[in-house]
Formats: sequence, C-alpha cells, structure tokens
Amino acid sequence: MDWTAEDTAGKVPLAFTIFGSSVAEQVAQVRHAESVGADWVILQPPPAGSYGAPEYIKFFGRVAEATDLPVAIQNAPAFFGRGLSSDEIRELVTLHPNIRLIKGEGPVTDIAGLIERTEGRIPVFNGRGGLELIDNFRIGCRGMILAPDCADYAVRAYHAFRAGDEVTAEAEYARILPAAVFVMQGIESLVCYGKRLFGARAGIPVHDRAPAMRPGEPGLAMVERFAIGLGRLPG
Repeated sequence: MDWTAEDTAGKVPLAFTIFGSSVAEQVAQVRHAESVGADWVILQPPPAGSYGAPEYIKFFGRVAEATDLPVAIQNAPAFFGRGLSSDEIRELVTLHPNIRLIKGEGPVTDIAGLIERTEGRIPVFNGRGGLELIDNFRIGCRGMILAPDCADYAVRAYHAFRAGDEVTAEAEYARILPAAVFVMQGIESLVCYGKRLFGARAGIPVHDRAPAMRPGEPGLAMVERFAIGLGRLPG
C-alpha cells in the first residue's frame, strides 16, 4: 500500500483490495489504506471456512461500516469457492449505502443478471482477465478491473466502444483474446503465466512466492510468443 501510494502520488484514483480471515484483520487493512490516502477499497470474502449468505452479508457490512470510504465487493464464487447471488448482493447494497461498486468475476450471462437485479443502482465492473470484454460493455458494465498483462489493449477497446466504434473495439479485443484464454485457466495459471506475460511485456523480472504453480516449457513458450505478438507495454 505504501509503495503504491508513493508511486501514484495522487495522480490517479487509488484503490486497494482488502483481504483477511476476520473482520478485525480487514478493518486493520482498511485503516492503513485510509492512512495512505486510498480513494476506495475492495473487500474480498474471508478465505477461511464456508458459510451461508447471511454470514457473508454481515461480514461485509461490519467492515464497510468501519470506514467512510466508498467500498466495493469482489464477488468471485468460481474462483474463491464462496460468494453471493445477485439477490443477496442487492440486499447487501441496500443495507449498506457506502458499498457503491461490485467487482464481478463471472460470465456475461451472470453479470447481466446482477445488473438487472440491482436495477442499475450500483456500478458493476467485471474481471476474468478481459474475457468477453466487449459484451461486458454491451450489457452495462461500467468498466473492467483486470490484471495488467493486456491492459493497454483493453483500455483502447474501452475507449473505442464508448466512442461508438465497435469495430475497433472488437479488433483490439481479438488481439488479446488468445492470451486471455491461455492465462485464465484458473487463479494459479493467472498468477504463474499472466504475471510472466506482464513481466515480459514490461521488461521486468518475475519471481514466485511459494507455494506457487511452477511454469512448464510449453507454457513459457506460449508466454514468449504472446509477448512478442502484443509488443512492449507503453511506457
């Protein structure tokens, strides 16, 4: 948090993903985020245990009540093994007005249902490495929260779509689609190969934090091919 706040120096909105197994852990992280000038925070469900929706609603609510910052919820049941339905998210944001954004991690068909059930009252972003990028915009996602490996293409696609140029938007998306499919085989694959794709395009070394999925030669060859095809990241 400290490094990111120092490097961005107020030039862009600053958000931090908050995680922890207890309300106290997450509130402590939120407090630190506040101290370094965060503009908003993104809460993840506690990684320990598996509970019913009422418990997660209470958990998120208690953390959200501890801050005046705008709060987002990352809802990724396919990746985390726990999450909330569209109706449960609707209940959560009704109970806690400072929960102002949802980061969905799901297919367009699911995210469309979430936007419908929340009646467009809360901005919804998607992730999933940019899969179904343009259709996410078509159903009403305000944007995407992505890993940085192909962010430059995603940004160009976003601006083209908002300008009404869907042909260019689809073309930019088509260029990153094979790489997005490759890295988004799961969280472990994203951390292993997506991070290496970013490192190759950014010209920085990559280090694993054990325990971690280790890359294989076929995967490294694919990373190299995608990195060459996509080119260096701007800047």
